[in-house]
Amino acid sequence: MQEAALVADPDAVAAVEASPSPSTTAERQKFAKTRFVLNAGLAAGATYQWIIKPYRAGKFKKGASGRTFALIKAGLAGAFAYNRLKAAIENAKGDPLLSKALAPLTAGVESLKNLTTKVRKGQAGDGDISSFEDVINNVKSAGQSAGATVTDQVPSLSQLGG
Repeated sequence: MQEAALVADPDAVAAVEASPSPSTTAERQKFAKTRFVLNAGLAAGATYQWIIKPYRAGKFKKGASGRTFALIKAGLAGAFAYNRLKAAIENAKGDPLLSKALAPLTAGVESLKNLTTKVRKGQAGDGDISSFEDVINNVKSAGQSAGATVTDQVPSLSQLGG
């Protein structure tokens, strides 16, 4: 019954037909690497631009000019980075080499979930910021070892949800 409704809607049919789907194992692996590089790059860019760089500049310290806005952006960036890293790990499952390289990093990515709240509340210290940086660097290194070079890509504030 649902299939008939789907076929009856020409817009739905057009959307399904327009979206390319990889048909061979090689194509699936290529798309997996491409999506991994994109998602990991966005996570890395957001982390550096809105968490690491402002933290090192002292923007998160009490009394700093623009502290509240910097903390809000950092909280959004942390949530965004966590989400993109989870997506990158999921993408990596489509490529055997990437999947193997990233398997040990899953726990590190999960640890970022709680750090986002600490950053947003201004409770993050040197160790917390280092954890973000370490996870990003480990994901980049794992990608590099599997032939998927990740470069930082800074998302816009609207992509972060701000």
